Amino acid sequence: MNIYFICTGNTCRSPMAEAILKAKKLDNFEVRSAGIFAMPGGEISENAKVVLSEANIFTEHVSKQIEAEDLEWANLILTMTSAHKEMILQAFPSISDKTFTLKEYIVPYGSYDVSDPFGGDVHLYRQTFQELNKLIDALETKLSEG
Repeated sequence: MNIYFICTGNTCRSPMAEAILKAKKLDNFEVRSAGIFAMPGGEISENAKVVLSEANIFTEHVSKQIEAEDLEWANLILTMTSAHKEMILQAFPSISDKTFTLKEYIVPYGSYDVSDPFGGDVHLYRQTFQELNKLIDALETKLSEG
């Protein structure tokens, strides 16, 4: 199963989600991430790096923009917000059957957006990490049952 996480700049939410899922070392899973407005070659945000290291998760992340070949590669495309999903589907309508917000895919009700810690302090990044960690645990459960 190939999973592609998408956010805005590929420096906070999607690389944290990617790192959390990769750290689970699940068999037959490949994970990538990208940003709709990413600056290619950038680093993960410092606070994201801090909260991941607090959980003993280490990543060599380099930001990248969404690429058509990665969208094709993915079996499942999970965005951090409804706006991300809408932007992707406007540009690539043919992938609608495999594109969801992360929350929509896990819990198909309520708010579909993962909070954006960009520009916030480490406490805000910890909250987003905890939110993503719970969602990735639920994702693992859903995919293992499917």
